[in-house]
Amino acid sequence: MRIVLVGAVEGSKVALAALVSSERPPALVVTLPPTAADRHSDFADLSSMGRASGISFFYTTNVNSAETLAKIASIGPDVTLVVGWSQMCGRPFRELASIGTIGFHPAALPRLRGRGVIPWTILRSEKTTGSTLFWLDDGVDSGPILLQRLFDIADNDTARSLYEKHLLNIREMVPQAVRMVESGNAPRIPQDDEKASYCARRRPEDGLIDWRLPAADITRFIRAVGDPYPGAFTHSGSERIYIDAADLFPNPDRYIGLPGQIQTVSATGFLVMCGDGNCVDVSAWRPQTSRLRTHSHLRSVSSLKA
Repeated sequence: MRIVLVGAVEGSKVALAALVSSERPPALVVTLPPTAADRHSDFADLSSMGRASGISFFYTTNVNSAETLAKIASIGPDVTLVVGWSQMCGRPFRELASIGTIGFHPAALPRLRGRGVIPWTILRSEKTTGSTLFWLDDGVDSGPILLQRLFDIADNDTARSLYEKHLLNIREMVPQAVRMVESGNAPRIPQDDEKASYCARRRPEDGLIDWRLPAADITRFIRAVGDPYPGAFTHSGSERIYIDAADLFPNPDRYIGLPGQIQTVSATGFLVMCGDGNCVDVSAWRPQTSRLRTHSHLRSVSSLKA
């Protein structure tokens, strides 16, 4: 069976490795050129892995362009796999594969269709989610389901830990789906549109922390928008500070202050007052230009601002 893989993120790389290790390497990988890496905060260069396996590559920023369609058509794929490509795939693209085009979505479809799904999953305090392989159609993540794996979300899950759970599922589900297609037993289970919900796109500037919110909401926000995404941030004067990890401070009555005020700085972090009178204990942070913690800088700062 001739497979074309389309993608440019960590999940795409895992899918490629899974196809190669299951002895079903794609005949072609369509991916972003490295010059367009800034389109994805979780961009992954697939070229070294693919070329080591003798796989052909085609670089594009538009899977619906005439050049891309012609290249894929020259392969004559039975199946096209789209794992990590943030663009609607038009009908001419989808119909190039004789059996169909399969997409991956990091949610339990039909719920949470759309963009920024992993952050939204945590922000909404979802208890369960899922990894879904589905047949692409004209809609937004609305096509028939081929394979879906549900799993629970831990209270302390971060964007990265949830992302890793989806990567593990991609590693196992992609070869399984290919085998199902090969055997002629790949399901096409219609989604129930009445149960669908849609996530809006998130932008880097949406990571701004509002210290007026309750401390629990702020720690959830920090967990939701961090690595591999741009991250949660605040300001110290004119400087942007990214907050990578924070927990609720266990003693809510110890400090009194205004939202955004730094209450104390220790060897391991600092406490910030939130809108409900509770503090968050920040344990990992960085200025915009560095990954290094900066205790000496913070000792001279009295408050953070949105």
